[in-house]
Amino acid sequence: AAEAQNARIAPSEGLLEEVTALVEWPVVYVGEFSADFLKVPQECLILSMQQHQKYFPLLDEAGKLLPKFLVVSNLETADPSHIIQGNARVLRARLSDAKFFFEQDQKTPLEGRVAKLGLVVYHNKIGSQLERVQRLQKLAGEIGPALGAAKALAERAAFLAKADLLTDMVGEFPELQGIMGMYYARHDGEAEEVAVAIEGHYHPRFAGDSLPVGPVATAVALADKLETIVGIYGIGLIPTGDKDPFALRRAALGVLRMLLGLPLDLHSLLMATAATFPAGVIKEGTVEGVFDFMIERLKNYLAADYPMADIDAVLSHRPKRLDDVLVRLSAVAAFKALPEATALVAANKRIRNILKKVDGAIPAIDTALLAEAAETALHAQYVQLAPHVESLLKSGDFTGALKALAAFKAPVDAFFDSVMVMADDLAVRGNRLALLAALADLMNRVAELSLLAE
Repeated sequence: AAEAQNARIAPSEGLLEEVTALVEWPVVYVGEFSADFLKVPQECLILSMQQHQKYFPLLDEAGKLLPKFLVVSNLETADPSHIIQGNARVLRARLSDAKFFFEQDQKTPLEGRVAKLGLVVYHNKIGSQLERVQRLQKLAGEIGPALGAAKALAERAAFLAKADLLTDMVGEFPELQGIMGMYYARHDGEAEEVAVAIEGHYHPRFAGDSLPVGPVATAVALADKLETIVGIYGIGLIPTGDKDPFALRRAALGVLRMLLGLPLDLHSLLMATAATFPAGVIKEGTVEGVFDFMIERLKNYLAADYPMADIDAVLSHRPKRLDDVLVRLSAVAAFKALPEATALVAANKRIRNILKKVDGAIPAIDTALLAEAAETALHAQYVQLAPHVESLLKSGDFTGALKALAAFKAPVDAFFDSVMVMADDLAVRGNRLALLAALADLMNRVAELSLLAE
């Protein structure tokens, strides 16, 4: 292996373990192949070496494939030339196939393959891959401009996104879908954003995978995953505890990870997605069902890093935009560290319990009915702090807004110590309930604080 001392092995999940199980007396030899094969995208060559021959491709320091490979033999010999040459000969045939597929595929542009997607069934209740592509086009064209992408580029990328499914290379190696589309799009002279989006729209492909790069790729990735979720869920194939054949949970997690950093409304996206399907295909209530499904997935995702009580507090209002969820969670954590937090959370829960028992509408606050000193003081504090808290919320300073609420501790304590909320005078009672309702609303604009109570 001295010839490969400056190279590194191409990553492959499970290949080392597989090869280890195949041999009893492993001996590693270095083989070579013609550099002419390097004209083929290296992903194709690497996959061919790893899947078909169980060889270890070698990369240079920049991650570029070298015309060398490692073969693990079960035989140690003084002259391994026959072993090396034999394996090189077999590999040459494999790489020749890959080179042939690549050259043949380039003779037909991606655009020329799209119409044939009409012959590929996506799902018998939803239609063909071509019908799906048409939905992706419409949806990506709506999402793209909201992210700063040109509508035409987003629609073009969505139009070509699935075309490589009909290529010989992807037919041989399904793992290369998207990757080959990117290479063929570049060969066809498509815009670079379009080429990148064809590969990137499959991201994230698994937990921890990278997100799509750029607004065009992100728009198509969102469209692709949302169409899958709404479509499959909408025809009644809802994931159960042990069954999720269409990987809706994974698709939902991918959408959520993207939306945590994007200024988009999840509910509106689901509505727009449902509207791309023909009337009657998607069952009534699908949008709300998918929305709840995704909020539950978000809770599970966030639970790895945040306490569930904090997550429930932030998501209790079922936010339609998710781009400030992480900021709100950090704000809740900072608030809980304040010495006043425990008392305020308890007071908030008490207020909520009182308001739950109220029948009928709660009136507006009437300052003329403020009789007790404690309720007057609490109202004064509310009038003073409310604009400040609102300003902090508007600027996105959720931590500052929650910390500002600490000033309510003393007047709230005094109010409950000396004021009878459920007074006999119905007007006074209504006025005190109105004050508590206004206070509760302000306190819960960032999170449902009552859910933080132990």
